[in-house]
Amino acid sequence: MATPSAAFEALMKGVTSWDVPEDAVPCELLLIGEASFPVMVNDMGQVLIAASSYGRGRLVVVSHEDYLVEAQLTPFLLNAVGWLCSSPGAPIGVHPSLTPLAKILEGSGVDTKVESEVKDSLGVYCIDAYNETMMEKLVKFMKHGGGLLIGGQAWDWASQGDDERVLFTFPGNLVTSVAGIYFTDNKGDTSFFKVSKKMPKIPVLVSCEDDLSEDREELLHGISELDISNSDCFPSQLLVHGALAFPLGLDSYHGCVIAAARYGRGRVVVTGHKVLFTVGKLGPFLLNAVRWLDGGRRGKIVVQTELRTLSGLLAVGGIDTSIEPNLTSDASVYCFEPASEVGVKELQEFVAEGGGLFVGAQAWWWAFKNPGVSPLARFPGNLLLNSFGISITSQSLNPGPFRTPKAGIRTYHFRSTLAEFQVIMGRKRGNVEKGWLAKLGPDGAAFLQIPAEEIPAYMSVHRLLRKLLSRYRLPVATRENPVINDCCRGAMLSLATGLAHSGSDLSLLVPEIEDMYSSPYLRPSESPITVEVNCTNPGTRYCWMSTGLYIPGRQIIEVSLPEAAASADLKIQIGCHTDDLTRASKLFRGPLVINRCCLDKPTKSITCLWSGLLYIIVPQNSKLGSVSITVKGAVHAPYYKLGKTSIEEWKRQMQENLAPWGELATNNIILTVPTTKLQALENPEPVLRLWDEMMQAVARLAAQPFPFRRPERIVADVQISAGWMHSGYPIMCHLESVQELINETSMRSRGLWGPIHELGHNQQQDGWEFRPHTTEATCNLWSVYVHETVLGIPRAKAHEALSPPERERRIKDHLGKGAPLCDWNVWTALETYLQLQEAFGWEPFNQLFAEYQTLSHLPEDNTGRMNLWVKKFSEKVKKNLVPFFEAWGWPVQKEVADRLASLPEWQENPMQVYLCAKK
Repeated sequence: MATPSAAFEALMKGVTSWDVPEDAVPCELLLIGEASFPVMVNDMGQVLIAASSYGRGRLVVVSHEDYLVEAQLTPFLLNAVGWLCSSPGAPIGVHPSLTPLAKILEGSGVDTKVESEVKDSLGVYCIDAYNETMMEKLVKFMKHGGGLLIGGQAWDWASQGDDERVLFTFPGNLVTSVAGIYFTDNKGDTSFFKVSKKMPKIPVLVSCEDDLSEDREELLHGISELDISNSDCFPSQLLVHGALAFPLGLDSYHGCVIAAARYGRGRVVVTGHKVLFTVGKLGPFLLNAVRWLDGGRRGKIVVQTELRTLSGLLAVGGIDTSIEPNLTSDASVYCFEPASEVGVKELQEFVAEGGGLFVGAQAWWWAFKNPGVSPLARFPGNLLLNSFGISITSQSLNPGPFRTPKAGIRTYHFRSTLAEFQVIMGRKRGNVEKGWLAKLGPDGAAFLQIPAEEIPAYMSVHRLLRKLLSRYRLPVATRENPVINDCCRGAMLSLATGLAHSGSDLSLLVPEIEDMYSSPYLRPSESPITVEVNCTNPGTRYCWMSTGLYIPGRQIIEVSLPEAAASADLKIQIGCHTDDLTRASKLFRGPLVINRCCLDKPTKSITCLWSGLLYIIVPQNSKLGSVSITVKGAVHAPYYKLGKTSIEEWKRQMQENLAPWGELATNNIILTVPTTKLQALENPEPVLRLWDEMMQAVARLAAQPFPFRRPERIVADVQISAGWMHSGYPIMCHLESVQELINETSMRSRGLWGPIHELGHNQQQDGWEFRPHTTEATCNLWSVYVHETVLGIPRAKAHEALSPPERERRIKDHLGKGAPLCDWNVWTALETYLQLQEAFGWEPFNQLFAEYQTLSHLPEDNTGRMNLWVKKFSEKVKKNLVPFFEAWGWPVQKEVADRLASLPEWQENPMQVYLCAKK
């Protein structure tokens, strides 16, 4: 099939003017399909002629039937039937309602027949949009390779009938909508037409919201909220971007968990996790959704085999289902989770021709397993869903009650907010609902990840944003002059980043940027720089490999690597400040300032709006070894590796490597800090040797191999997404914490509780964690252990909360309340473990952490996990610890207590003195 650009050229060849009848008032066309594209657009931006493809056939839609019988439009009409006809020499059929068109075509030598019915022998069939008897035949004709030229307007038709839902009841729409084109009841302006030399843009927004209100009411009938608080799942956030798509469940940040859409003659409902198909509280909604998807046909409801629980929930509501491994030809509704083998074309045609699709899937785990690959572009579910106007993002949502849209109250939608943003940017005035612009930025950046090449519906948004953002200076966000996120300036930061990552020309996009991540005086090397990167990763997770290079912002770099490495699933990442700040109220930097992409070609060009250190992301278990990476557009950054970098080399780097960020590295820990902080560090070796000692202690307590399979990373940032520090890969901290990371004297005298606390988080394992009780408790075991065994700082001095008086007060307070488990958190929970450690030492912990790594089929609930810990710890120390744990309020089960009763009593139980005093 020809590309839309080539098709547009073919349709417009030799057309120099639009001489349309003055008395024929057209209607505006709505384009939603990935194959549809505008041909004629008026000065108001309304599409009046459009084209598309469906199946093996093609379609041209004009917004008034009189256009099809206007002799002045002969050049275009000849182009249209020529492009539509895929079988050279096949006759052109014309419905009797358009007999003058037959004469126009015959007069130009086109073999034309007036036919009251469409026939397979025809190459093209021309008809008006009011025929109600031939809809199925026309769709079938087009699907099998025929060309369809159809014209009409819907505003007058709508005014003469009782049904106002033009998009879904106008006869022409029952045909053209399968190819993503709809007649609307909006009148088209005819005051000015310009013949476009290149394909015009599709407008961001065409007013049609009222056509969806009944659908929303039907789906949410009897439902005031969508409560998934007990579902034990974190659903993916949905991006609702289609003109006929709408949200059904929103959190306080306008994050969408469930959405629906019309597409062609069919319907779609999407949930952000397949587990939502099994949530009992969602039963009424699930029933509403399946009935809406069925559209009153009372057809066959097919449920994918893996989702048989949904079948049971529907049966309670009186809906019979058929459990099948795949979509069946007689299905009315198909409920499924899209997997890698999803049949995109088959399912899209199923919906376009009237089927209902109920989809449940999350993409955050897929994104975690595929760093550098956009789920909007490659996640199997999105290959299907993008065209329906709903996409599954890698952002997760907290489980909880989600509010439902209320009738008459505006709800956030990507397209309507983008249209308002366009007005404000152009006129410098206007109001947007609170929180909408803060949502528009990340939504726009996500939308721009959808592959847009030769897809006019997406390309038009790219063109609009390029035009808007090229007119205005990109704001610089700093701590001294923060940018409010929920405003146009905040949205610009996200949208500009998204445009850059989509490949836009950065020199046209934004002027020079200067912030803490970049410097206008830093220029890339004129010659390419080649570095050797160790691409072996013995770990079980992806690993960043430092290159020692820094990429100045606002440019396109070129990366070259050997053929073998280009097929080894390597990724490249510019920047290490990975925290997503899109929910921050104020921005001290851009909300997203890294760029990741696949190194899947020997030579790759990568756009870079924000500056940053350069990394190669190596997949788990990679054995690639040393790989030569050549980068054009980089500079050297300060980089010190313990055992490899000499003091002389370090001093030279401090003089010559002007990048604003650098790294201190061992095989076990890498610290990323501003170069200004490194300049006072004459010799990094002592502090890094201390770090290695601490990392060895971290590994020892966790029963992990040392050196680490993957070095931990700590990155300093001007703003992070949560807390004073937070765990992860990398651990993130504020700039104020840098000094304590690189000052050996301070570390030995004062300790560094926070960073070790976060390293402890990274060692926690689900099997022996009892969330939320121990989330902020057991991680502190590492802080205590490292301070006492490496730094020589006793726990009472390591943290003020561990002074003997404080510890005793907490125990008494907890017991005074009756030892409620709900209050057993943080320091109170830590006290339980400290008492065990003080009695039995660290060895039982070390042994248990090792043993848990070998266990399978661990309990999934806290009660089961806590009882397993009671049993395991008691057996390790050969003491019956049941009374001890019961004193703390643990829910010890009778069978566990009975089993451990044969062990010796723990005479030294430290809780006894408190229990006796209480009596």
